[in-house]
Amino acid sequence: MLEIALIYLAAAIVAVPIAKRLGLGSVLGYLIAGILIGPYALGVVGDQTDVMHFAEFGVVMMLFLVGLELQPSRLWTLRHSILGLGGLQVVLSAAAIFAFCYWFFAMHWQTALAIGLMLALSSTAIVLQSLEEKGWLKQEAGQDAFSVLLFQDIAIIPILALLPLLAFAPQGNSKDINDSIIAGWPIWQQVGVSVAVIAAIIAGGKYVSAPLFRYIAQTHMREIFTIFALFLVVAISLVMQSIGLSPALGTFLAGVVLAESEFRHELEADIEPFKGLLLGLFFITVGASINFELLFNQFSTVIALVVLLIVIKACILFALAMAFNISRKQQLLFTLALAQGGEFAFVLLSVTTTLSILTPEQTNLVTLVVAVSMLIAPLLLMLYEQIQKRNYNSTAPEFDKPEQISTAKHVIIAGYGRFGQIMGRLLHAQGYEITVLDHSPSQIELLRRFGNTVFYGDAARQELLEAAGAHTAQMLVVAIDDPDKTIEIIKLAHKNYPQLKIVARAIDRRHAYQLLNLKVDAFNRETVDSAINLAIESLQLLGNSKEDAERAGKLFRDHDRAAVLQLAELWGDDASYGVAVRQRMKDLKHVLNQDKLARSKLNSCDHGECEDNNKNA
Repeated sequence: MLEIALIYLAAAIVAVPIAKRLGLGSVLGYLIAGILIGPYALGVVGDQTDVMHFAEFGVVMMLFLVGLELQPSRLWTLRHSILGLGGLQVVLSAAAIFAFCYWFFAMHWQTALAIGLMLALSSTAIVLQSLEEKGWLKQEAGQDAFSVLLFQDIAIIPILALLPLLAFAPQGNSKDINDSIIAGWPIWQQVGVSVAVIAAIIAGGKYVSAPLFRYIAQTHMREIFTIFALFLVVAISLVMQSIGLSPALGTFLAGVVLAESEFRHELEADIEPFKGLLLGLFFITVGASINFELLFNQFSTVIALVVLLIVIKACILFALAMAFNISRKQQLLFTLALAQGGEFAFVLLSVTTTLSILTPEQTNLVTLVVAVSMLIAPLLLMLYEQIQKRNYNSTAPEFDKPEQISTAKHVIIAGYGRFGQIMGRLLHAQGYEITVLDHSPSQIELLRRFGNTVFYGDAARQELLEAAGAHTAQMLVVAIDDPDKTIEIIKLAHKNYPQLKIVARAIDRRHAYQLLNLKVDAFNRETVDSAINLAIESLQLLGNSKEDAERAGKLFRDHDRAAVLQLAELWGDDASYGVAVRQRMKDLKHVLNQDKLARSKLNSCDHGECEDNNKNA
């Protein structure tokens, strides 16, 4: 197992960066890596069917993350495109492919219908990953493509239920394709259990998850939070699978319910690495599954079938794009994004083989057609990208318009304890929009009650800063009480968001020196002002006038600030720093004594003593 893992990792390390550098995208890089190490090319690894089944969990995680990006209100607005656009795409594509297989290739109607249903589906993994990578997922075509993919995922359930009815082999001679624990129950009971489980997932995400997340977060151990996030995804997948439903559908619904949670961004940050790793593994196994021996022996047939599949689906998709009033600029993207076969076809092919709906030769050929079409899918999106660039260059104005600078008064505060609250209240009172990042579950719960925009998580993670709007905010206030974490956040912000003004809470002198070296825009030591103010009141209680006490406090504050700026340059040189500290202490005493003497002489002059002294002289 370790040898295979090493081979997969090495192939990805070599192929993906090269593909990205050539502008091919990471998906195509993974597919090429799989082709190279697969049993039909270099033969470094053998049949990877079992690995593919494991890697398909990456698709489940991806839909969970997509759900986290979709609030329920947003999902409701997509209902027409999910049911209408998605439903028509599956029905029309399946019908068209069925007609070709039945009349032109003279297949049995059961075989033709099974092929039509499986080829009507598109690749959720490739499409969503590619669109997200190129920044197209939130465009109109990207949202419509996602709606179609979501309906396809839902359609897997009735398709799996329909396939046994198409079987040529007697049901008693075929192994049970449905691992559902309720497979033998009456249909109405199966439907009731399915609805109840989905309702439980939604209710649990809405009412139970928040207290659990707060309890886990109070441990302040990131790995426990990650473990719980993975546990949540795996548990929902297992429950959905045990009753014969799609695991991806269950985790997607859970993600949608959690989309309004303050823990959403921390969940995204924890799940994202696992999703990326498993999806990369999945793409490699797809590439490794391409049977080059069969491809070379039947090259013209395979290529003709791949082209036919893409053309049929593209024509239907383009017609639907026009019918549903997708903007002209987005119609081509929507068409090319979904014109390939999908990974769920591999699942359905294993079922049809068990039921003898397809012959082994037909299964191998359809598998190859689907795999090659998935390999071509990133190339189609690259073609669209080139067309867009050409159109832009031909219609671009002679001079680009300057970017509109955002005038939104937006400040991010990392850490909302005593220090951050005071700053936040003042800034908010001055009309600034405040976004709070904090790692205290109880603090977050309190802030949300008052309608504040607040995210749970570690502000030293770029994903959280990005979600909080750091790319458009005016200022970042770092008000946490951990000096090392403060430095980490400031370095991250300097690197990725150079437009941000950064002000920070300094814990002590050493921390202030570090902040000066990082060139923050402003800082203040948390206890200095309160200590000086209390010292001023103490001087008054000791018999000094209010004016003299406040003047002494001001002189001390100014001298101390200047001393910090000077000593910061010597920090690290113990000998020079020690000499400078002692000298600054002498200077401070001298300044205060001189000011006290000057004030005393001035007061004497006010009482006429200066004139008497002059006469005596």
